Amino acid sequence: MTIVLLFAQLKLRLLAGNLRGDLQRRLGFVFTLLIAAGLAVLGFFLMSLLRLAPGDIAASLVIVAFTSFLIGWMIVPLLAFGLDDTLDPAKLSLFPLRTRELAVGMFTASVTGVWPVATLIVMFGALAGLARGPGGLLLGVPAVLLQFALCVVASRLITTSLSSALRTRRGRDVLGVAALLVVVLAQLPNLLMNRGFGDPEAMLHQMAAVLRWTPPGMAAHAIADGGLVGLAELAGVAALVVLLGWLWIKALSRALVTPDVSTQGASVRKGSGLADRFLPDGPLAAVVNKELKYIRREPRFRVGWFSAIVVTIALSFSLGRSAGGAEGLPIVLTSVGALMIALQAGNVFGIDGRSLWMNAVAFGDRRALATDLAGRHLANALIAVPLLAVIAVATGVFTGHPAMIVPAALAGWGALGIGLGVGSVTSVVLPYSVPERMNAFSGAAPGQGGLAFASALGATFGVVLLAVPLVVSLAFGLLWVSALAPFYGLLAEVLGRRLAAGIGYARLPELLAAISKGS
Repeated sequence: MTIVLLFAQLKLRLLAGNLRGDLQRRLGFVFTLLIAAGLAVLGFFLMSLLRLAPGDIAASLVIVAFTSFLIGWMIVPLLAFGLDDTLDPAKLSLFPLRTRELAVGMFTASVTGVWPVATLIVMFGALAGLARGPGGLLLGVPAVLLQFALCVVASRLITTSLSSALRTRRGRDVLGVAALLVVVLAQLPNLLMNRGFGDPEAMLHQMAAVLRWTPPGMAAHAIADGGLVGLAELAGVAALVVLLGWLWIKALSRALVTPDVSTQGASVRKGSGLADRFLPDGPLAAVVNKELKYIRREPRFRVGWFSAIVVTIALSFSLGRSAGGAEGLPIVLTSVGALMIALQAGNVFGIDGRSLWMNAVAFGDRRALATDLAGRHLANALIAVPLLAVIAVATGVFTGHPAMIVPAALAGWGALGIGLGVGSVTSVVLPYSVPERMNAFSGAAPGQGGLAFASALGATFGVVLLAVPLVVSLAFGLLWVSALAPFYGLLAEVLGRRLAAGIGYARLPELLAAISKGS
C-alpha cells in the first residue's frame, strides 16, 4: 500500500508540474484535460445508448470496442516511449525497490492520469449499455475492471520487453513503420465497405464472432450473459491477467540487468556522399549530404515519407468508388501527398538544435543562409520527387484514371515546390525545438506544442492558398496547366527561400534561442 501511494503521489506531482511551467505548457495541460474529460463523457454516453439497440448488435459493438481498447493500450504507449519516463524501466532502475514492488509502482503510475481514468469511464459506459439484469450488473463491474487491468498489464509487458530495442534508432524505425501499418489495417474494413465489398452489419457480426473468444470478447460477453458462463469467462480473463503480470515481472527483472544496446559504439563509415558526385564542392553539396544523412538516420523523416504514401494510396482506394469516378481525383490526392511531405520542411532548423550555432557563425550574409535552405530543399526533393511519382501512379490506378498519372505527378511536384517555399518562411518566423530523438512521433519540445501547431497550420494555409488555383484548374480538366506546375512550384520555392533568408538572417539570435529549448 505504501508503494501504491508513493507512486500515485509521484505521478500526480509530475502532472501538477505542468501547471508550474510557462503559459504555453499550462494551456496545453488544460486543453488535454478538457479533451480527455469531453471524450470520457461522450464515450460513456454513446456506450450507454447501446441499451436502445438490439441485443446482438450491442454485444458485437462492445466486443469490438473492448478489443480496440486493448489494441490501443498495446500500441499507444509504444508511440510515447521516450516521452513518458514511467514507461522505461531504465529510468526507475536506481530506485531501492524489489522487482515486484517496482512492478506495483509502475502499474499504479500507469493507471494514474487523465487518460486512464477516461478509458475506465468509457468502459463503464459499456456496462450501462449492455447489462440486462442483476447478473449482468454483478458480473459487469469485475468484467470492466479485469478488462482495464488486462489493457494495462499487456501494455506494460510489451513496453518493458521492447524497452532495450526502443532505445535504438533501428528499433524506433521499425516501430514507426509498424504503427502506420496498424493504422492502415484498422481502416481496412472501412476501405472495403467503401469499395462495396461487404455489408456493414454482416461485417460487424463476423468480426465479433471471431473476437468473441479473445479475452476482451469474453469480458464483454460476460456482461451480456450475466450467468455461470459469464462467470467462467471472467475466471479465464483473471487467470490471463495474472499470467501476463507474472511475465511482466520476469521481463522487468531481465530489463533491469540487461545492458543498454543504445550505448554501444557505432561504426563510422567513410566515403563520398551522393551529392559530391553531381554537385561542385562547396556549401551547397555539404548541406545536401548532411540532410541526406539526417533523412537516413532520423526516424521522424521516414515516418513522414511513409505516411504520405500510405494515406494517399488508402484514400485513392477508398474514394475510387465513392467519389463517382472524378477524373481530377488523382491530381487532388497527389497534391495532398505533396503537402504532407512538404510539411516536414516547415521547421527545417529544429532538427539541428543547438548545433545550428556553428552554421550561424559561418553565415556571412543572406546569400549564405539562402544557400543553406537551398541545400535542405534539394535533399528533400531528391527523395520526394520519385515518391510523388509513385503516389501519382498508385492514385491513377486505384481511381481508374491512368491517363491522369502524368498531370497528377506534375501537379504534385508543383505543390511540393510551393510547400518548400512556404516552409522556409515558417521555419524562420515560427521556429521551435525538436525534442530528443527518442520517439518517431514526437513533434516539439515540452511547452512548444502550441507553437508547432501554429507553424503547421500556417504552412498548411499558405500552401493551400498558393496551390488552389493550380490544383482546381487541373481538377476541372485544364490539363495543359500541368506543364506549368513544376515551374510555378520552383518559382514559389525560390521566392520563399529568398524571403526566408532575409527574415532569418536578421533574427538569427532569436532563431537559435527558439530551436535550442529542450534539445
